[in-house]
Amino acid sequence: MITITIPDTVETAIRLPEKEVKKELLKLLAAKLYEKGIVGIGKAAELCGMSKLEFMQLLKEEKINLNYDEEELKRDLKNMEYFK
Repeated sequence: MITITIPDTVETAIRLPEKEVKKELLKLLAAKLYEKGIVGIGKAAELCGMSKLEFMQLLKEEKINLNYDEEELKRDLKNMEYFK
């Protein structure tokens, strides 16, 4: 487990209700880690306690594109053909 320390001066400057700070910061961290390609969508969703679908909605709200490359598209198209 990693612990991140936020200075008191920064913590008091965060414009969120106290009960929501941890949850919102985890969502923002997960979204940024996903956007940078540091973690995949499943682990990012797990980090902030969301399902993949919920996390995909968060990405949409934050205007973050899905990390979806040509290889994944080919794999998905192949899978679609298999299930027809």
